[in-house]
Amino acid sequence: MEGLLHQIISGIAMGGVYGALGLAAVIVYQSTHHLNFAQGEMAMFSTYIAWMLMQAGLPAWAALGLTLVAAFATGMLIQRFVIHRARFAPALTTVLLFIALLVIFNSLAGWLFGYSARIFPSPFGSGRAFDSALISVHELGSIAVTLVLVAALYLFFNFTKLGLAMQATAHNPMSARLVGIRVGWMLAFGWGLAAAIGAVAGVLVAPVVYLDPSMMSGVLIYGFAAALLGGLDSPWGAIAGGVIVGVLENVLGAYVIGTELKLSVALMLIIGVLLFRPSGLFGTPVVTRV
Repeated sequence: MEGLLHQIISGIAMGGVYGALGLAAVIVYQSTHHLNFAQGEMAMFSTYIAWMLMQAGLPAWAALGLTLVAAFATGMLIQRFVIHRARFAPALTTVLLFIALLVIFNSLAGWLFGYSARIFPSPFGSGRAFDSALISVHELGSIAVTLVLVAALYLFFNFTKLGLAMQATAHNPMSARLVGIRVGWMLAFGWGLAAAIGAVAGVLVAPVVYLDPSMMSGVLIYGFAAALLGGLDSPWGAIAGGVIVGVLENVLGAYVIGTELKLSVALMLIIGVLLFRPSGLFGTPVVTRV
């Protein structure tokens, strides 16, 4: 029983990371109607920036703060100078742009930092929390960061003018433009926010999987599974979907299919959602009159 409880708690901690990455994917999807295949590589590159700053002697939390600023600026620049210019291009062009960004960030990280795996220290320290074998300090910190992130985004989107303007832009850009909202900058801000959230996910997952240019390849699939399970039009659904994916991955991997096939859980969830409930658990079903 204690082993099962440990797997569930660990799954919740990792699920928060998957949910954060899924949330970043949802924010981008609402502005482009495409999944950003480079979301994981952008998060990985931001994590390398945090590692580099810590190696230079900065305290961990100061390095993480500067990393979030850098990630936010990078996301905005990509939207303004790359994605915005292709806004009228065919859908395949946008997909190819995302794939190109994935390759660029992966290759750039390998060129600058090498392809060997590195240890990334947890910002919360090491050891067990409360002297318990059920949860580590890093897992407890990951859960706390996820809860703070959800609360901060809820307050931002529902109680600030900028957050409400971003929601209006995501739901109906034309109407938002008619009431004076600068749609282009709202989309850029959304990309910056998604990049910063992805950076949080990268920093939380790096102490678990080690830091290397390919560390987010599998994590991105879990993030997409979280976004699809929760619903691509539901930011909060992405967090809930991430927790579900994390718990299922851990429990099934430990007691049913083995650790070698854990990634298949995310792939089966993606296929199942697309076949039987494309809108996700918390998304809005789209009804088309024919």
